[in-house]
Amino acid sequence: MSILEKAIQSAQQAEIAFSKFIKPNDTGKTGGHQAGFHLHKNSWPLYFDTPGEKGSNKDHYVTIRWHDDFETASRFIYYGVGTRNEYRLTRFGKGFPFLADDNVGDLLILVKKSAEFFEGYVLSSDEDIEDFFAALNISSTETNAIIPKQLERSAEDRLLQCFVTYLRSLDVDFPTTIELATSARNCYLTSHDISSNHIKLNPDREILNWLEAEYSLFKTIENDRYSEIIRAPFPTVEDLVKTANTILNRRKSRAGKSLEHHLEEVFRVFKLTFQTQVTTENNKKPDFLFPNIESYNNPSFEENKLILLASKTTCKDRWRQILNEADRIRTKHLFTLQQGISKNQLEEMKKYGVQLVIPKAYMKSFPKEYRNDILTLEGFVKYVNTTQA
Repeated sequence: MSILEKAIQSAQQAEIAFSKFIKPNDTGKTGGHQAGFHLHKNSWPLYFDTPGEKGSNKDHYVTIRWHDDFETASRFIYYGVGTRNEYRLTRFGKGFPFLADDNVGDLLILVKKSAEFFEGYVLSSDEDIEDFFAALNISSTETNAIIPKQLERSAEDRLLQCFVTYLRSLDVDFPTTIELATSARNCYLTSHDISSNHIKLNPDREILNWLEAEYSLFKTIENDRYSEIIRAPFPTVEDLVKTANTILNRRKSRAGKSLEHHLEEVFRVFKLTFQTQVTTENNKKPDFLFPNIESYNNPSFEENKLILLASKTTCKDRWRQILNEADRIRTKHLFTLQQGISKNQLEEMKKYGVQLVIPKAYMKSFPKEYRNDILTLEGFVKYVNTTQA
């Protein structure tokens, strides 16, 4: 875990924490009083039970662990005698690394773990400082103060942060479709604290959430990769067309494989036996074959335990493409995100042995009299389970 991550985690979990930019006055370079971090008057609850009173000094000794690496026996002190009226943190010992000229402009973070024990962090880079502000939901104008206690970040905030972290980690222009789907799904599961049991309870809902998360991540990457390109005029029409085609082809490629990738994960969660893109008659490659091609090629294997599932985001016209993908399987299952199909087409599908599988939320978009012939994803999984028991 990086120093930034430790600082964020520590501050988020603490009851009280403080941040400030280190200034020349802290390092003693302004010719003022002793070196030591100057603390705003309103920060006294971090280290005292009551504020300091003019006319007297008071102090409080604590141990501070810096960067989870070394400790100092330090002192919070209020100077109230004479003309002074200020709070400081002093006593760090020889060789303390964070009170040099080079530290001016760094962000100091103090986190109270107990009355006698604190954690301290110093962030130097602009990116680390900005990431800390974003994580704690504060701005640079809210430093030199106690960090407001935040409500737990929403799941959507955590999802967005996961997307940003993933985007920064990319060392390629665009990830592969499988990597994109997996990363988006993992971000969603982590940010919403979704377990395998949650998925098993409602696979129809979860697969729609995964698809939405993936689309959001794809747009995030796309906007990042092309924002600069589209701001400038294209030198030629050919360059414009080439860029547009690249964008459109990538969108089509992602959409075409996205559904298949997420269905695979649902089937893995339910521990179904299946294979993808295996070759059947006439060099056809169905999206999913249950349980496997070995069983399909075994003449003695029961045909009613062989299942084909195709996945197509839309299927008004393309459903006919699956009719000859596996001759041994009479009923072809087709998972689709199509919302609503005409009665005539549903009749034709039924005539040719195609049974639709759709997310449960889409069932109301189909004619009521045909709904009993349509499976939800949960219903399909249960059906496959009966053949593999």
